[in-house]
Amino acid sequence: MKLLVDKAKFLKSWNLAERSAGQRSTISVLTGVKCEASAEGVFLKATDLKTSISCAADGVEVLLEGGAIFPVKNIGEFFKKAPGENFTVEVDKGKATVVSGASVYSFATYPVTEFPKLPTSDKAQPFFRVECVDLKRLIEEGSFSGSPGEEFPQYLSAGLVQTAEDKVRVVSTDGRRLSLSQGVVTVEGEPDQVLLPLAGLRELQRALSTVEGDEEVAVLKDDAQVYFKTKSIEFSVRRVESRFPPYEKVLSTDRTSWLTIDRDLFIEALERAEVVVRDFSRMVVLELTPAGNLKMRAKAPEVGEAFEEIPGDCDGEPIRIAFNVKYLLEGLKALHGTVAHLSFNGPNGQMTLSRPREDSFLYVLMPITLPEEESGQETA
Repeated sequence: MKLLVDKAKFLKSWNLAERSAGQRSTISVLTGVKCEASAEGVFLKATDLKTSISCAADGVEVLLEGGAIFPVKNIGEFFKKAPGENFTVEVDKGKATVVSGASVYSFATYPVTEFPKLPTSDKAQPFFRVECVDLKRLIEEGSFSGSPGEEFPQYLSAGLVQTAEDKVRVVSTDGRRLSLSQGVVTVEGEPDQVLLPLAGLRELQRALSTVEGDEEVAVLKDDAQVYFKTKSIEFSVRRVESRFPPYEKVLSTDRTSWLTIDRDLFIEALERAEVVVRDFSRMVVLELTPAGNLKMRAKAPEVGEAFEEIPGDCDGEPIRIAFNVKYLLEGLKALHGTVAHLSFNGPNGQMTLSRPREDSFLYVLMPITLPEEESGQETA
């Protein structure tokens, strides 16, 4: 195999593929990226056995067809540091020679025969089709509430992808909070649902960042994998063998108080308060009074106290309620939009964050129980 490479264009494809390689794997061949060159072009493939990717490589002219597995740790790093704008890569008898100007480097490659066969969507069933920009929003808003580790039960570190009629939902929970994002898509086949690991969904988000927003993504599934296909990428995620709980039960419509507020102003105020409490309780107290602004308090022994009054539209019953500032911030930062709408069901009930007058994003968060001295404190 011999390739003439435009460094800048090629690296965009290479960076995408190498993220899916199992760089911490004890199986050497999984720490590399497979490069296949033919008359149809050059394709890069990588897997960590949980996610897999196959993508077309841009900026590469095939001088001689063939294949090789390039270790990410050394050859991949050299690709990024190679001098000049172009270089050639020639592979012969397990050795890759990279020539850029007067620089000549050679590296060992992995045997092509040892690379596992990647799952493909050839026999998969259509699930739904959606524009890339919408899929990215669905994943970003719907998948952040799960546990970052591999928790048990498994659904705590997974996201539910569920179709119904002309909509798809992405839902996640860690048991303390729940996020739900939904949007209109073209559903293919009967309504269904799959459970995917959050780590795989995060990698999918990164892969989609290279795709034009209006490009269509075809989503397919079989018993083991879910596939996301664009013009130049096929990304697969291994399904989680678990059942997501009946989350609809927590989507209560009971409300006693409401707050509509500028999202960015609220985030900035919470980030300032977090400085005070991040190493203590992480608790911020919100006070809502009808026709008044939002008042926010936070304090930590031996650190200090915070008080802010933030312009907002408060309605309903007066309420004093506390939340984990980290969880509140994560919900606000995930929300796409400039205005946040928060509804409350009493000081001990759940809070629901959404966009005003729509339900395409819902974030349900339980409050922290206020200490007696806090719950009895007068509103300033």
